[in-house]
Amino acid sequence: MTAPGPDPEAYVEQVLALVEQVPPGHATSYGALASAVGWGGPRRVGAVLAQWGGSVAWWRVVRADGSLPPSHGLEARARYREEGTPLLASGKVDLRRCGWWPEAPEDAGAR
Repeated sequence: MTAPGPDPEAYVEQVLALVEQVPPGHATSYGALASAVGWGGPRRVGAVLAQWGGSVAWWRVVRADGSLPPSHGLEARARYREEGTPLLASGKVDLRRCGWWPEAPEDAGAR
């Protein structure tokens, strides 16, 4: 992964710290996390989770429309059932009912 900005380690830590805050049964979007961190975009957040997200609840981060990347479907859906995460008939996460929107970390300006 190329450097996401002035401090790549801080960026990764900020993204992972936000994901750790998403409560069970809730979800947020890649874009919401990127906005809270203050730089990088949804794809960069996805890259962080793909590379370093194994220790956090990565399944609680979805696309803005509530959908998942195809590779996440089976495992994520099992976790949604365990947590009682509301889903739409389409299989997407119902972000209107369970959306969690992060605030910027206090040190987000220290890039």
